[in-house]
Amino acid sequence: MSLVQALFYLMSFIALASAVFVAATKNLVRSVFMFFITLFALAGLYVLALADFVAITQIVIYVGGILVLILFAFMLSGKETLNVIAQQRRQFISLSKLPAILLAVLFLIVLINMIFKVDADHLGWISQSIQTKNVIEPEAATTENIGVNLMTGYLLPFEAVSILLMVALVGAAHLSRKEAQQ
Repeated sequence: MSLVQALFYLMSFIALASAVFVAATKNLVRSVFMFFITLFALAGLYVLALADFVAITQIVIYVGGILVLILFAFMLSGKETLNVIAQQRRQFISLSKLPAILLAVLFLIVLINMIFKVDADHLGWISQSIQTKNVIEPEAATTENIGVNLMTGYLLPFEAVSILLMVALVGAAHLSRKEAQQ
């Protein structure tokens, strides 16, 4: 086993174990900090996949922005709200969670189906990109290519995501303001 494979398995284990802990724990503080570890482990996996720009974006946007926003929301929430959340009865499987469980099982079936049916070595869009020479070489400046593509071909989705994030931020500020007034 090579060093890269060992690092991949280590980062994968850290990401999966911390994600399971985030989903299973009742303590919100521990959950937020384990989410922090999950996001860093994912950034490590991106580095191993030679996606340096995505890894840096993961750290800057998710760890630096989203996680800080979650921490502020946690700190701004009232003690009564946190006590109500902590005292709720938690059953893993209940009738109220049936739609979520069915949706998760459906996604798992689709994922397993795709893993067994897709021939990853001979995908049509990859072959077409190689034939038309629309391939970014490893020595090319990937950050420059990403910037050019974001500001030309993918400008509309890029702006739509920025508007969606702004609406979420305004909604979060509005919700926290209502709780502070009560």
